[in-house]
Amino acid sequence: MNSSTLTMNSGGKVKQPDSKIVVMGKPGVGKSALVVRFLTKRFIWEYDPTLECTYKHPTNVDDEPVLMEILDTAGIQEDTIHREGSVRWADGFVLVYAINDRQSFEEMVKMKEYLDDLKKTNVQCVLVGNKVDLLHERKVETTEGQTLAQDMACAFFETSASDGGPDISELFHELHREVRRRKMIENKGRRRSSAQQVRHVFNRMLNKIGSTT
Repeated sequence: MNSSTLTMNSGGKVKQPDSKIVVMGKPGVGKSALVVRFLTKRFIWEYDPTLECTYKHPTNVDDEPVLMEILDTAGIQEDTIHREGSVRWADGFVLVYAINDRQSFEEMVKMKEYLDDLKKTNVQCVLVGNKVDLLHERKVETTEGQTLAQDMACAFFETSASDGGPDISELFHELHREVRRRKMIENKGRRRSSAQQVRHVFNRMLNKIGSTT
């Protein structure tokens, strides 16, 4: 697994990622190109379609410093065990199809169901229709992507890794926001549960004290 340079905090320790993101989709839809465009603002014409890469990427979301760890799943589409490990590791998912490849769009439903089933929850994700620079080859209408995203309860973007644009950064930023919201809700739930347990133990102690007096 390839990885970019680790980011250190002010204490010299390796900073843990604020959000761990996996980019998934059928081979050939432009996952790697989308990731590299986000990271470097450049478009790559050639890359190894079997190469899995992870990147630690510091950025700013809503004027706050954020460290994202992004996994491009180019090489693990058919490796079930490896893919399951990546899914369990992730906080959120970028689900990518190509607007000129209907099969890649139709696979999005099964992919979302697979993720929800494996994570035992409604996963945080964004749906992305890539290759809008190939409008003359369009096989999937924008309204179809919008409808599917509504069914998935997630954000929807149409973009082009080839042409670039602010929407590419925004889709990763929006997924981070959703991951952050989910973590805040879960942390509040854990704190509430811990507080309830403490109160329960305290009440039991008081009851025992009361019964011996």
